[in-house]
Amino acid sequence: MTRPSRLARYGFADNGTRAADLLGPGGLRLWDVEAQGPVDADAGELIHALSRAADPNLALRQLHRLIDSVARAAHRANGGPVIGPGEDIVESPAADAVLHALYADPGLRRRLVAVLGASSALGDHLVANHDQWRVLATGKTGLPPNAEGHLEFGESMAEGPPTVPALRTAYRISLLRIVAADLTGGRGLEPTMAALSRLADETLASAYAIAVAGLPAGTPEPRLAVVAMGKCGGYELNYVSDVDVIFVAAGDDDLSAGTTVAARLIEVCGQVAWPVDAALRPEGNRGPLVRTLASHQAYYRRWARTWEFQALLKARPAAGDLPLAAEWIDDLAPLVWHAAERPEAVADVRDMRRKIIDNVPPREVDREIKRGPGGLRDIEFAVQLLQLVHGRIDETLREPGTLPALRALVAGGYVGREDGETLLRGYRFLRSIEHRLQMQNLRRTHTVPDDPKALRWLAAALGYRALPGRDAVEAFRSDWVGHASHVRRLHVKLLYQPLLEAVARVPAEALRMTTESAGRRLEILGFADPAGALRHLQALTGGVSRTAAIQRTLLPMLLQEFADAPEPDRGLLNYRHVSDKLGSTPWYLRLLRDGGPVARRLARVLSLSRYATDLLTRDPEALRLLADDAELQPRPRDVLRDGFIAAADRHLRDGTTDPAKAITAVRALRRRELFRLACADILSRAGDLAPAHPLDVHAVGIALSDVTDATLGAALHAARRVHPGPDGLRFAVIGMGRLGGYEMSYPSDADVLFVYAPPEGMSDGEASASAHAIAEEMRRTLSAPAPDPALGIDADLRPEGRQGPLVRSLNAYAQYYARWSKVWESQALLRARFVCGDEGLGREFEELADGMRYPSGGLTREQVVEIRRIKARVETERLPRGADPNTHTKLGRGGLADVEWAVQLLQLRHGYALPALRMTRTLEALSAELDAKLVDKVDAAAMTAGWTLAAQVRNALTLVRGRPTDQLPRHGVELAGVVQLLGGGDPGEFVDRYLRITRRSRAAMERVLDA
Repeated sequence: MTRPSRLARYGFADNGTRAADLLGPGGLRLWDVEAQGPVDADAGELIHALSRAADPNLALRQLHRLIDSVARAAHRANGGPVIGPGEDIVESPAADAVLHALYADPGLRRRLVAVLGASSALGDHLVANHDQWRVLATGKTGLPPNAEGHLEFGESMAEGPPTVPALRTAYRISLLRIVAADLTGGRGLEPTMAALSRLADETLASAYAIAVAGLPAGTPEPRLAVVAMGKCGGYELNYVSDVDVIFVAAGDDDLSAGTTVAARLIEVCGQVAWPVDAALRPEGNRGPLVRTLASHQAYYRRWARTWEFQALLKARPAAGDLPLAAEWIDDLAPLVWHAAERPEAVADVRDMRRKIIDNVPPREVDREIKRGPGGLRDIEFAVQLLQLVHGRIDETLREPGTLPALRALVAGGYVGREDGETLLRGYRFLRSIEHRLQMQNLRRTHTVPDDPKALRWLAAALGYRALPGRDAVEAFRSDWVGHASHVRRLHVKLLYQPLLEAVARVPAEALRMTTESAGRRLEILGFADPAGALRHLQALTGGVSRTAAIQRTLLPMLLQEFADAPEPDRGLLNYRHVSDKLGSTPWYLRLLRDGGPVARRLARVLSLSRYATDLLTRDPEALRLLADDAELQPRPRDVLRDGFIAAADRHLRDGTTDPAKAITAVRALRRRELFRLACADILSRAGDLAPAHPLDVHAVGIALSDVTDATLGAALHAARRVHPGPDGLRFAVIGMGRLGGYEMSYPSDADVLFVYAPPEGMSDGEASASAHAIAEEMRRTLSAPAPDPALGIDADLRPEGRQGPLVRSLNAYAQYYARWSKVWESQALLRARFVCGDEGLGREFEELADGMRYPSGGLTREQVVEIRRIKARVETERLPRGADPNTHTKLGRGGLADVEWAVQLLQLRHGYALPALRMTRTLEALSAELDAKLVDKVDAAAMTAGWTLAAQVRNALTLVRGRPTDQLPRHGVELAGVVQLLGGGDPGEFVDRYLRITRRSRAAMERVLDA
């Protein structure tokens, strides 16, 4: 194997020939020619580091020059003869010290080699200043050198401003550290730009101090502010750029000295670092270098063009009199944030962008990452125009930096999240290219080279590596073309929206909707807080995106829908919440615009029901249900049961014993079904918005019960997986109360009994613990705090109530009912039905219950008296304190409980003889009692009307309030909401009708109980 080919493996060009000379005995003495390898392990590490540089040959050549410079300097210092160029490196302890430092300090080695391989200009600087390599050494604490852009002048500096040479040295050292950190520290683009901007600020401040110190003796220091503009003002400075500034003097007395200071500052910065560009000042280079605060105000008020206000977006204090700079910015801010209202403003920004592209040489336009199509200017102009238009009313957009401003635009909904992320990635990518290009020779450039060698270097500097089947340059080109095309597409989308000019022409006061006319309009519509409503409108319609355009189309119609509700403000607020959650979802506004009655249905739901709104905000995707009448129908019981169990099963695979995810999935399905039913209920009396098959209160009760059955079934399925118990253990859940009667309301708990049967040959006691664990697991998981609504499990109707065991065996139930049961327990069992679990066991329990709820011979006189006594006690003891018994839907006069007690008394008395009475639903049983002539037609009709109206009102109250309540208010917005949900009309008349119907229902109940 030849000598050069071995080194070529390290990535050195020319087959390693030149590298062998530089590394060999006449060079750095790192390569053993005879052994064809590094001279030792340390040399091997250094050669490997060189191979990882962006340009290994450049890094090696620069390192060779650096060490040669160190050796020659040491040789001269020791009085040696002058060494001619091209001769071997002089062997000296100084040269060896550099190499040993690189061996001992991996951080130094990594940083120095990275700089040498990426920047020939900084390599030249290090060669010329051969001791400055030490500034990249790892500190005594083990941390890398500070690379935050601070200037360090050393302890030897006297008090007062630094000298120009000292400032130049400090600037180069700080820049060197920033470059090293950028190349090796894993820091992102923004910290690098911030460090460069901070370095510019400190350089400006030092140059300002030098300039002030150079004023003629006796000249008072002027009040002069240096305002950073452009990339420096936006904290996004790159490596080689003019630093844009504007100079502001406090008054006329400060102009002469201020101009002297400003001119000297420009001179110093040009000698030290970069040109200072003051061309963004009023009248540009033709205008005075320094103006007073008042002169600036007069100019911007009368003569400034749109691009000048656009430039002021990035203005910030940088040096000199910082409070004066802040005052200048604050004074001009109102002008900046009204600039977009000029008739020509948007067109000016667009024209300026076109002129920039037109000025790019045609042969470079496709390679220009700054000014060309799809370049940095496309992103900056789009962001700045959106800032000018929407920053008038949204102060969160008033960010000087492009990336923070873009993030604020995304957060405010003015730019879609996906579009914003694409622009963020594009900006970072293009700025990274710019940084690497400028870093190479410390020259200002924004053009990607077309030379193959230079392209390979750029790709390597950006971290692209050749892989099997993947060329590094081609990978870079592919990413570059992709980012540029996305940037250009989004630039056109954001900058050329057809409604942009119209929005820009609307005065900021009108956008804030604070004018009298706008306020009156909303007041006429019934909004209690017109200013707040207008803020919501502005937030919903602001921006130039398709989303905002559709919102502007929809909102006039939606506002009218909201205005028809008792609380228009709440409807608009809820709509904004939903839009905030779904605004960036592609289908959301398209569905509202093109989905027939969806938008109006959504308006009715949001304006009338806090309950449904809360469900929707937790599950915005459920909005799709409003588009299809078929989706506003209860799902079949079997479909619910199978779907809920399947959802639980998906999280119970692989033998997991944690049911949390399974129950979370089940509760999420339940939430979706609750929203489906709530919307169907809300819309069923909404005229042309009603689904094809409206739901009445009975269908809602059955559907809610079916959902509860499915939820309990899935919870039991999960609990049995966690607590399987002994083989053959049978377990069932029995529905009681409203669940058993298929009369669930939205806030209802699940009244249940738990029953088990031990395996054959096992006693009840041995199986009891397992059954109890299953029941407790169900109660825990379904009622645990979670984003989705809890389902309370109430087992208080079990024998002995809360004092009794939670779970009993079928035999234990039989023994208890045979020996200890009271008449109220027989009454409670009238609604007992099997819900889930072992069906055979459930049917056996129902047979057991039949013997208690349909007692042979009916009730004794004493038992009838006992029922009446309990009923009276319930009315006096269970009615909440302060409740109005006339309008309490559950326990009030003629309400749910009155009708149910009357129906259940007849079932207990005659059910043994009349099988038709043996059903758990209240109104079905009442109908059977009417058919059996146990109650007359008038009383049956009165109780049916009372029970139905009370059930409707109870559900409507929950829908309106979002919280359960049984008390119908006599006035207020909640009453108005209930009335509107139930068909509309005058709220006072509705209350009168409720009182009239329930009074008749109460009288009918009393006649039944007294019979």
